[in-house]
Amino acid sequence: MNRVFVCSCFGVTEEQVKSHADAGACTPRQIASVCKAGTDCGGCVRRIQALLGRDAFPRRQPADQGRSPLATEFPEAA
Repeated sequence: MNRVFVCSCFGVTEEQVKSHADAGACTPRQIASVCKAGTDCGGCVRRIQALLGRDAFPRRQPADQGRSPLATEFPEAA
């Protein structure tokens, strides 16, 4: 059996993280509360995010969709 460790501080494997995710843990904090992964040095938090299907730094779409907020046109008052 090939074990891939996500958290070497606490010996948590990818399979364990995936198992906790299948059981309902959907954030790194929830994973940490179950198995302590990510609570010591923090080096595994990005890997946990990736396993949960979350990017380390999710990108947001700008509300103005690329236009300058100052260039937004408003309807004229009646």
